[in-house]
Amino acid sequence: MANMDKDPRAEYNQELFRDWSDARTDWDEEARRDVDFYLGNHFTSDESNELQSRNQADVPMDRTSGAVEKFKAVLTARPPAFTITPREDSDVKVASVWRTIVGYIWQISDGDAQMKQAIHDYAITGLGYLYAYVDRESDFGKGDVKFTYLDPFRVYVSPSSRNRWCDDADGIIISTILTGEQVINLYPELDDIVDPVTGEVSDGLLRSVSEHSEYNGEDYPSAQNKNSMTVFTPAEVKDKDNMHVEKYQILERFYKVKVAFYHIVNIQDGEEMVLSEEEFAIFSEENREVLESGFLEVAQVYQTRVKVCASIGEIVLYEDILNSDIYPVVPLPNVWTGTPYPKSDVSRARPMQRLLNKLWSLALSHAQASAGLKLLVPLGSVDDISQLEQDWANPNAVIEVDSSQGEPHYPQPSPLAGEFYKLIQQCEFYIDFIFGLPEMMHGFSDKAPETVRGTERMIALGSERPKSKLRDIEFSINRLGKVIYNLSKGHYSYKKMFRLAQPNNDQTEVMVNFYTDVSGAVVDIKKEKYNIEQHDIRIEPGSTMPTNKWAELSVYLEAFQLGIVDRYEVLKKNPEIFDKEGIMRRTDEREQMAQQIQALEGQLKNLQGDLQTAQRESVQDRKRVEVEKFKSRLSGVNSDSKADRRVQRNKLETEVKLEVEKLANRINREADKATGSTLKA
Repeated sequence: MANMDKDPRAEYNQELFRDWSDARTDWDEEARRDVDFYLGNHFTSDESNELQSRNQADVPMDRTSGAVEKFKAVLTARPPAFTITPREDSDVKVASVWRTIVGYIWQISDGDAQMKQAIHDYAITGLGYLYAYVDRESDFGKGDVKFTYLDPFRVYVSPSSRNRWCDDADGIIISTILTGEQVINLYPELDDIVDPVTGEVSDGLLRSVSEHSEYNGEDYPSAQNKNSMTVFTPAEVKDKDNMHVEKYQILERFYKVKVAFYHIVNIQDGEEMVLSEEEFAIFSEENREVLESGFLEVAQVYQTRVKVCASIGEIVLYEDILNSDIYPVVPLPNVWTGTPYPKSDVSRARPMQRLLNKLWSLALSHAQASAGLKLLVPLGSVDDISQLEQDWANPNAVIEVDSSQGEPHYPQPSPLAGEFYKLIQQCEFYIDFIFGLPEMMHGFSDKAPETVRGTERMIALGSERPKSKLRDIEFSINRLGKVIYNLSKGHYSYKKMFRLAQPNNDQTEVMVNFYTDVSGAVVDIKKEKYNIEQHDIRIEPGSTMPTNKWAELSVYLEAFQLGIVDRYEVLKKNPEIFDKEGIMRRTDEREQMAQQIQALEGQLKNLQGDLQTAQRESVQDRKRVEVEKFKSRLSGVNSDSKADRRVQRNKLETEVKLEVEKLANRINREADKATGSTLKA
């Protein structure tokens, strides 16, 4: 931490700051005019006084600020979608884990707001900045990698840089103006030097910004223009600041250095590892015999890394080497000029906006002149002109004039030519054109084609210029993603759970540097700490821009009707459904239930067929049984009948036999009687 002695490195920081600050003076003035212009300060004091002297309104017809806001809305409609792929044939699961980590960092940094502010500066000043860093206080002191936007007026780049993203810059300086109390909060070790109440310094090593001739107590120089409305600019707010409290400047200088690493390979199993000089010294001490055995191949390699040196006054607060070869201060240049000082869209729109303001003032002046009735009287026809003006204000006045001198009359004001209003429209169109915004993007229905397809086509064509700008911005955000990736590999060397909230309220969880007997390490960041370029990080092109959801929906509906996509894809494109994930999940559940019901219905149908078959078979079986029963009964009846007939026959035979015997006996008796009689005779 801070060395309380006078340090030449701190003096060097101040020297570079003065040189780089002087080099960008012209850009400062131009950019601050742009800021004032965006806030409504369109007229200088002289211009405002001149308009008022002509009884003309000094009210601007502000088209520029609306164009800026629409431009921001178009480019930041959605959060960027990162894709992370391994450069080698490594596990794709690792890339998926890194997507979660980068998404987690975007969320905890409030990335949407940070990017929107950077694009705000991009449009107005021509230069936005995003800054990746390690927040040491986050996660209860464990720290987290985060990023934020930087005010472009706080960033100073070596003027020799010719690269769009300042890769070739000798260095980048971040200037921060703090009160004594703020300094102590950040660096408690300075408590003995700075009084937290008054901000006064008890040591000559620190100078307040009021003592710097290049500052004059200002962090934001005074505005050039005066505002006709009640709007405070940074310069005006600065003037209302508590100036009796001393303030101090902290300079953080980032520059690139060559750092030695040791690449170690185990020739037996091919295992590799990379160590820093400090780590290699400890490793050598602990593994001296292994190194001497020749089983390890050791090679010293030099890699580019970013170093930071922070100072306040003549004191160095800290030095550190970042685990990245890309500057953590990532610029978003607008109209690149081949220098670190790009131009803005507001700067290019200012001349046309000034012309629009003049035309508007003329239109208002003409309206005022046309609204008031003018009376022309011949010379000498009125004795007292002042009395005439008073009487003329009375609607019931009777005024005497000398008609011999001529009759009074009312001059009719000539209307403004139609070309005048066309010129106003052309100015508005040109301002929108500078920002790449067709009028339909402002929601003006009278500018839209008659057909839906025509509107969709015009919007698609009109969005090409914003897409061109967006591609430049995406390059910068890609670099930010790489810096976040590199810093994360250097910082997250401990076990940590990353939780990423999803739009459907679900959570994605990944664990790093965690070992189990079952799955092993999910991602071993500690092992791959210094291998900073193992994955490619990109943004899906156009992922942040708005989409014409209704146009997409119509296309998907047509595709659904043709059988190209299913209902699931159509549902995902419906812009009116908020809980898409929940509805799609429930739709899947319903489809599964419908399939199950269909399967059950099929089973039921089969069972019904089986039942019908069984019923038919049962009927036939019953018929056969009845027939058999009938046959059995018939057979029984036949048997019974035969038995009866036999019984009846036997009975009849018996009866006949008895009757025959009776008859024979009778005949015999009669014969005997006859014989006896005869004998007697």
